Amino acid sequence: MTILPLTYLGNTEYFSLLLQEECVIDLYEHYIKQSYRNRCEIMTATGTAALTVNVVKGGSIVKRPVRDIQIDYSKRWQHQHWTAITSAYRNSPYFDHYCDLFAPFYEKRFRFLADLNIPLAETIVKILGSPGSLRFSDSYVETSTGDTDLRGAFKPSADRTRMPPATHEYQQVFSDRQPFAPNLSVIDLIFCEGPAAADILRGSIR
Repeated sequence: MTILPLTYLGNTEYFSLLLQEECVIDLYEHYIKQSYRNRCEIMTATGTAALTVNVVKGGSIVKRPVRDIQIDYSKRWQHQHWTAITSAYRNSPYFDHYCDLFAPFYEKRFRFLADLNIPLAETIVKILGSPGSLRFSDSYVETSTGDTDLRGAFKPSADRTRMPPATHEYQQVFSDRQPFAPNLSVIDLIFCEGPAAADILRGSIR
């Protein structure tokens, strides 16, 4: 079994694992700052850009389970994120096809980070055509023999040797001025490749 963290608009490596392996997403691991639990990366006209969901700080935030992390709305991060996503992908081949599935997440307020990330992940796997449902833990997941623990791998400073191979290259927006950027948020792949996204993640397109 592969143990994964909960991510915000997780990258292509993350969803490649969800499509191909038996995984459990741990909602009770300790929150890790500056990780993909509340951050993703997209492609823009000037290169890759990070989008971060503001969370309520104070106290020992890193000792709290991810399930208990609350979202901070003192800044207009929802407006900023959707404006950035729309600006980056409105001319991509499949943005108009999928944008209405994502827009509501930037209009409704969610109290907890998990309350945002879980339905986002479920929406994405449905777009990718996965027949199964995601598995979430109801307590901290202890590792057993044969488990692959990747809870510490999904952050910008992670050891890349622990990760699966990068997704095969595909035609990204702004490819006329920017080199291919691997492992962006899976929405980059979805908006650019549409129905072919799942096959790319499974490695069936070379």
